[in-house]
Amino acid sequence: MRVVTQTPSQSQVRDSATYSERLAAAARAAGDIGFDALLVTPSADLAYLTGYHAPALERLTCLVLLSRGEPLLLVPALERLAALDSPVGELGLAVQTWTETDDPYGMVAGLLGPDVARVAIDNRMWAEKVLALRAALPGVDQVLAGQVLRELRMRKSPAEVAALRDAAQAIDRVHARMGEWLRVGRTEREVAADIADAIVHEGHERTDFVIVATGASGSSPHHEPTDRVVVEGDPVVVDIGGTTHSGYCSDSTRTYAVGAPPEDFLAYYDVLLQAQIAACDAVRPGVSCAQVDAAARDVIDAAGYGAEFMHRTGHGIGQETHEDPYIVAGNELALEPGMAFSIEPGIYLDGRHGARIEDIVVCTADGVERLNQRPRELVVLDAS
Repeated sequence: MRVVTQTPSQSQVRDSATYSERLAAAARAAGDIGFDALLVTPSADLAYLTGYHAPALERLTCLVLLSRGEPLLLVPALERLAALDSPVGELGLAVQTWTETDDPYGMVAGLLGPDVARVAIDNRMWAEKVLALRAALPGVDQVLAGQVLRELRMRKSPAEVAALRDAAQAIDRVHARMGEWLRVGRTEREVAADIADAIVHEGHERTDFVIVATGASGSSPHHEPTDRVVVEGDPVVVDIGGTTHSGYCSDSTRTYAVGAPPEDFLAYYDVLLQAQIAACDAVRPGVSCAQVDAAARDVIDAAGYGAEFMHRTGHGIGQETHEDPYIVAGNELALEPGMAFSIEPGIYLDGRHGARIEDIVVCTADGVERLNQRPRELVVLDAS
C-alpha cells in the first residue's frame, strides 16, 4: 500500500524509561559492531529512540548517539521548545540549539570529536544532509544505521504488541462499517473519503492511506481512488490504515462484492483465502520469512494463479507501515517472538478484477497471534 507521509502530533504515551533503554541499547549495539556513533535525523528511527516526532525540514535536527558517551539532540533554535515538549523533555537528554547563522553540520563534527572514525547515519536521512555531513566529516567512514536500528525495532515489546493490537481493533471497526459506504452509484473517491473520516473516528490519530479499487481497478494493487462509479457485481479491494495516538500503525485489507460477483472472481477467491490462512498458520519461531511467503505462494501456484500474485506476502509494521521483517522469497531471516508483520497474498487478473486479504500477525513464543479479527471470507454487500 502507498503511504502518505504526515507529521503526527506529540499525543502519545510518554515513557522516559523505555526511551532511555532504547538509547542505551542502540549505543551498545553500535559499539558492538564498530560504530563510534549513530546520527539520526527526523524519521521513525528518531521517534523510536526518543519519542520526538520532529518535523522533516531543511534545517538540521540530529540525534548524536555516541557508542561511548552521553547522547545529545541538536535542534534549530526555533524547534527547541517543541523538542522539550516531547518525551525528550522527560528523558534528561541534552538539547543543543543552533541559530540561522551557525553551521549545524560543523557542530555535529565538533560533538563527535577528532577521534571518531566510523559513524552510521539513519536510512531515511535526506540526501542533502548526507552530503553535508560527508563534507563536514571528510575523514570519517559513513555507513547506514539500519543494520543497528532494524534489529531493535523489528522485535516488538509486549507494550508495542499491545499498541499494534489496539490499532488492529480500530481498523477492524472501520471494515465492520463498510456496508454504510460501499454502494452502487457511489464513486471510489466518495467511498474513500468516508472511510478516511471513519479511520480517525474509530480511534486513529490520522489516516495514512485508503485504497478503494472497484471492478477492473482491483487488478492494480496500489490503485488510487478515482471517479469510477460502483456498479452491481463489482468486486472491491479495500486496503486501509492509519496511525494511532500511541504512534503505532494499522493496515488491513478485505475484498468485498457489491451484489453477486462474477463467476471467474469466485473461482479464485477461495484459493486466495486458503493461501492466506496457510501463511498465517505457518508463522512460528524459527520459520524463515521465505517459508511463510512460500506457504501462501504454493497454494496460489498450485491453482494456476502464480503469475497473478505479483508481490511479496507481507511486510513488518510498527511505527512505520512498512518496516522489517519482509515476508518475501529469499529472506532467510528466522522469525522470533515479537516480530509483527502483514500476511497479504493477492490475485490480480489484469483488466478484470482482483482480490487481497491482509491481516497483521505477531509471532509468539509458540506460534502466531492474528491481530485483525474480521472475517476473511468474501463479504457480499447489498447492491440495492
